[in-house]
Amino acid sequence: MPSATLGPRSGNRKVAVAGVALSDCGRVDETTPYALHAQAARRALADSGLDRSAIDGFASAGLGTLAPVEVAEYLGLRPTWVDSTSVGGSTWEVMAAHAADAIAAGHANAVLLVYGSTARADIKAGRRTSNLSFGARGPLQFEVPYGHTLIAKYAMAARRHMHQYGTTLEQLAQVAVQARANAAANPDAMYRDPITVDDVLSGPMIADPFTKLHCCIRSDGGCAVLLVAEDHVPDLAKPPVWVLGSGTAVSHTTMSEWDDFTVSPAAASGRLAFERAGVRPSEIDLAELYDAFTYMTLVTLEDLGFCAKGEGGAFVEKGRLLRDGELPVNTDGGGLAACHPGMRGLFLLVEAVRQLRGEAGPDRQVRKPDGRLPQLAVASGTGGWFCSSGTVVLGRG
Repeated sequence: MPSATLGPRSGNRKVAVAGVALSDCGRVDETTPYALHAQAARRALADSGLDRSAIDGFASAGLGTLAPVEVAEYLGLRPTWVDSTSVGGSTWEVMAAHAADAIAAGHANAVLLVYGSTARADIKAGRRTSNLSFGARGPLQFEVPYGHTLIAKYAMAARRHMHQYGTTLEQLAQVAVQARANAAANPDAMYRDPITVDDVLSGPMIADPFTKLHCCIRSDGGCAVLLVAEDHVPDLAKPPVWVLGSGTAVSHTTMSEWDDFTVSPAAASGRLAFERAGVRPSEIDLAELYDAFTYMTLVTLEDLGFCAKGEGGAFVEKGRLLRDGELPVNTDGGGLAACHPGMRGLFLLVEAVRQLRGEAGPDRQVRKPDGRLPQLAVASGTGGWFCSSGTVVLGRG
């Protein structure tokens, strides 16, 4: 069990991560998203050592007309607690927070979170096309006619940070360079060849100031995470990783309602998660952050309190985000290099748990300066165009 120094937890029962797994990832042409869900779920259950009958809660989003009912049926599950929250990339941290609260309160005992997508394969096969906008209904109808695409929203926010704080393109490029360096030792990463700042800056322009390598990759893949009540811990195949605290927040839909382009909702979700976990940002050993674009990593580091507002550019320099850096970030290579099949938030939790368990492998395992395994990790997902955020603090027992 974690020591009292790790801080208080809400609810009556402690909540542990029992199992995590990836499905096949990267280029997966001959399968369906349902099959990736099933593959990841089976692997996570095997990782936990528990029987499928233990699962009484299920959370899924992004697939099926009646998500998560269709996916649960495909997996042969009949849960009595469900969640289909869909808030973009932060969905999975928000779902993890909901599931942890439900388990703590006794409304569920073992909740499976699962995701799978063949976004890349579908486009290659012509089964779908790329979307420039989330839609043209509701408040979004006032932006869509002006060509205000998803990536343009992030680009505008990045330009504001550059104008207000002097952040440079070279500093933003460092995020991509270090993500690719972290991916180099990850056999599951889609892109592992090193890149330089010049490579990032000289690439084709996508939305000023973002060139291609400032943007996440498009891949196929899935993953699953099983959360359980502390009662299950004696039956687990591996030592538990504990959910110490979580926080969620939403900000805006239309850019005109965003108070400050340089502040994301992670400023609120992170503060809540750290307070509820009873830890400080300075105590965190590694961070898994949503990185659809390089600016997202930079501003989330600021908003979680790893550096002051406006100092993100300087913070990401000098290799601080590398596996052996001052604050290892996106140790699998992140969405910029490893895997990004659509909503990447659940992958953040999988990587954080593997690092805390010491399962990342000799070439990419994070260790403290004294050689010990990391004790605390944070996973923070972002949805939409900084519209929503979920942050989860995890601790090794």
